[in-house]
Amino acid sequence: MGAIPTQRETVSLGTGAPSHTTPHAPPVARATLAGSAHAPGVARDLVRAAFSEWAELPEHLSEPLPERLAEDVTLVVSELVTNAVVHAGTDVELLCRLEDDPEHGHAVVVEVCDHHPSRAPRDNPPETPYETPEYGRGLRLVAALADAWGVTYRRAAKTVWARLLPLAPEPHACDETRGASPVAPLAPLLEALAPEPQPSGRDGDWLNRGALSFLAEASDLLAGQLDEDLVAALTSQLVVPRLADWCAVWLEDEVSGHGGGWGEWAGGPGPRLARVWHGDEGRIEELRRALEKEPPRPAEPPRSGPEPFLWPAATLGPRGAALAYRLIAGGRPLGTLVIGRPGPSAFPDEVTGLVEDLGRRVALAIGAARQYARQATISAVLQRGLLPGAVAEIPGVRSALVHEPREQGGPSGDFYDLFPAGDGRWCFAIGDVQGKGPEAAVVIGLARPWLRLLAREGYGVADVLDRLNQLLLDDATEAADAAARAFVGPAGPGDGPQTRFLSLLYGELAPFEGGVRCTLASAGHPLPLLLGPDGSVATAARPQTLLGVIEEATYTSDVLELRHGDSLLCVTDGVTERRSGVRQFDDGDGLATALAGCVGLDAELIAERIHRLVHEFGERPPEDDLALLVLQAE
Repeated sequence: MGAIPTQRETVSLGTGAPSHTTPHAPPVARATLAGSAHAPGVARDLVRAAFSEWAELPEHLSEPLPERLAEDVTLVVSELVTNAVVHAGTDVELLCRLEDDPEHGHAVVVEVCDHHPSRAPRDNPPETPYETPEYGRGLRLVAALADAWGVTYRRAAKTVWARLLPLAPEPHACDETRGASPVAPLAPLLEALAPEPQPSGRDGDWLNRGALSFLAEASDLLAGQLDEDLVAALTSQLVVPRLADWCAVWLEDEVSGHGGGWGEWAGGPGPRLARVWHGDEGRIEELRRALEKEPPRPAEPPRSGPEPFLWPAATLGPRGAALAYRLIAGGRPLGTLVIGRPGPSAFPDEVTGLVEDLGRRVALAIGAARQYARQATISAVLQRGLLPGAVAEIPGVRSALVHEPREQGGPSGDFYDLFPAGDGRWCFAIGDVQGKGPEAAVVIGLARPWLRLLAREGYGVADVLDRLNQLLLDDATEAADAAARAFVGPAGPGDGPQTRFLSLLYGELAPFEGGVRCTLASAGHPLPLLLGPDGSVATAARPQTLLGVIEEATYTSDVLELRHGDSLLCVTDGVTERRSGVRQFDDGDGLATALAGCVGLDAELIAERIHRLVHEFGERPPEDDLALLVLQAE
């Protein structure tokens, strides 16, 4: 992936190529990043980590690397990775290399490679405001901060490289801003974010190091926020007091925010004032009341701004400047950001441009939070539909259930059921589908109704598993996979119909005078444990093959009797494989030991204690879904 240009392969856009070598292998940090919005933040973290590690290498460093060099490299990497993600959309390969320099001691070479070589790096904003991408100052920033840079084109890849020195470089002769009148830097912002002296004679709109650091840190702060109101609150903290004396964030709903102006909302609720913030906290409430009376009315078609906004003179005095920025992501208006400050003068161009850049990042964060909220809602609806609304009450048997899906990642792959099968029989099931999310949901939606149907048709435990195994291997599996892929998006290369494995513990209960007869079978599932009144613990079934693996598999069942005080514990692997470092909860018969300590407890207390012990086993929350079922003969 070397980025040293050659005459045959390279179209050089810079001022030369790095040419120095070292007698020893230079320290290198490299990574392959997915082409997503998270890539720039991951790249910045990698650069910071690399500089920290290099500081511990005395054989390569006779003196520490200056902090300014780390900041410059971080900004260049952030811009190049963002450009690659936005304009190529492929995975990105990042390399950061420390090498010797005869004059300056050391230099850092950065290489960012994507796999769409026909697209040159982009440095101009799009013409339509509806599709404003997330990117910063682009190659102008690279040209300003690098000693040398260029682009290497190969048949299957394009690499942008840059070489940075510990000292700030002089402007290049080919600098496109040569001859432009300098813009005075924004002193308060620089003092807050980049207090070191700034070089003179540069275009402040794109060389304002404080502004660039501000945008990089704002991106890190907003990335991954899953609540749109929290995004609005963080935005206000970023803007006030660095860029304005006060700000407000309105959010539009999914339907009303798309299409016509806010004056044509057909009886909709209108924009919601999600956040108001003022440098003087005592004025927030009165400012909120004033702004609620006069929401912004953005121009059509939507553009990211800035647009003039009516100054709330009755609340903040007669003179001041206010600007409104429409928050747009993916062509969809999501809200409006308004900033204001008192006094006769307007906002400097530096501030208006910086807030517009920030607004793009805010809009992306809001869009991502809403996407997460939609997926969470769908997952909750699916989860409710996949589990029974109530479990059956069985004469002579107490039952207790715990089901704990992970908070993220879609519907749980664990499921349970406890239902009457007729003729004095009740059936129970606890299972775990390979994978999670929509693909697991369609398999559970297939398996649970078939369990009930086959049981009520009079099939025994072994016969039910035989037929369910065949069902998972036939054309219904292909239909389930097609439905799942339609839910999550287009299929990728090689995504054909795939069998979904299912581990299942299934049993039938038949009460009789003095106890309950239990017929059960385990198909690739953690074996159930039987706790006696005397504290003895024994396994209550034999291991058998997962469902959906072997077409010719034949299943058998075991029979036991639950007498007064006997308790049967059934769990998923979220319990047995709960981790604490390299140890698992069931290592050394850990689950049996925990169950033996539950002697004398009723079913609900047993379930509660095992659940608590599983959580206490590790310092971090469980990383897998878990379910457990306790059946106790009265």
